[in-house]
Amino acid sequence: MSDNLRRYRAIRQALKQGYPGEPSGRLAQHLTTLAAFISGIVGSKSSQLPSIATKVPDRAKPDSRVTLVLVMDGSGVGRGCCALMMHVIYKGRALPLAWRVRQCPKGHFPEDLHIALVELVSNLIPEGTKVVFLGDGEFDGIKLQETMHKAGWRYACRTSKGNTATWDDETFHVDELGACIKPGRLIELKEVALTREAYGPVMLLCCWAQGHAEPLYLVSNMSSAEDAIDYYKKRFRIETFFSDQKSRGFNIHKSHLTDAQRLSRLLIASCLAYIWLVYLGSLCQKERWQSIIHRRKRCDLSLFQLGLRLLEHFLNEELPIPVQFHVII
Repeated sequence: MSDNLRRYRAIRQALKQGYPGEPSGRLAQHLTTLAAFISGIVGSKSSQLPSIATKVPDRAKPDSRVTLVLVMDGSGVGRGCCALMMHVIYKGRALPLAWRVRQCPKGHFPEDLHIALVELVSNLIPEGTKVVFLGDGEFDGIKLQETMHKAGWRYACRTSKGNTATWDDETFHVDELGACIKPGRLIELKEVALTREAYGPVMLLCCWAQGHAEPLYLVSNMSSAEDAIDYYKKRFRIETFFSDQKSRGFNIHKSHLTDAQRLSRLLIASCLAYIWLVYLGSLCQKERWQSIIHRRKRCDLSLFQLGLRLLEHFLNEELPIPVQFHVII
């Protein structure tokens, strides 16, 4: 028996004594997660998730193991073209992984392109990696859901309120759930068959956050509504990437290029530039240089903006400029 497993079991057994009976269901999952966290922190002497994960025994299988969170979305680039992009969430930022560019007015991509991009990225991910996919209402196609389910990915995607769903032998439109809910509440339906093609079983959620004008409808293959909602909140981080590529950064939408292939090549350079600036921002935080470039007690700049300011500081002070790109073949 490994040291990691021995330590984890001892901690879990001690924690279990605080429960009135034998934990089961969600309670048992929470106990496992807590014991794994404590064991990982002690074993790694660190509070960072990647370090914790190295000291968590595989047989514990806690949900807190490092998970790859992917977000897909599309945006206009150049003149008359759109890019469909897949990103990974890192430190609150969406870092680009892969994309497809095509000539089209701004709008949705066909589902076969969604699937092609998922399959492309799936081939890049090591076997056994936990993956969560997030998308807005464009990415709730049942063929795409089936593709991700077969790949072992969990997902949480916004779904159209005009879709039909069947639950407990009753068929209804998704927006009918919105009539049964008030702000601050949640409706969770499991074992749902979605659309008239009856794809499922999936989980259908209707949640209405305080301060929002209307409910949000999600479809997911996760077992927990809370997990699906918590993960979906990360989807909006991709919007900051598009802002940094456009008006707040590189103005790629003003490149005047109309050829999809040339725009795809331009994205290689602009995405690497973006990742480099995020790296500089992370370096700024790690070395605690914020006070040098941002004279406030509280720094509210993004990693991208920190990177831009740090680069300007290096140039102004004629200091060495750190650049690191690692190519894995």
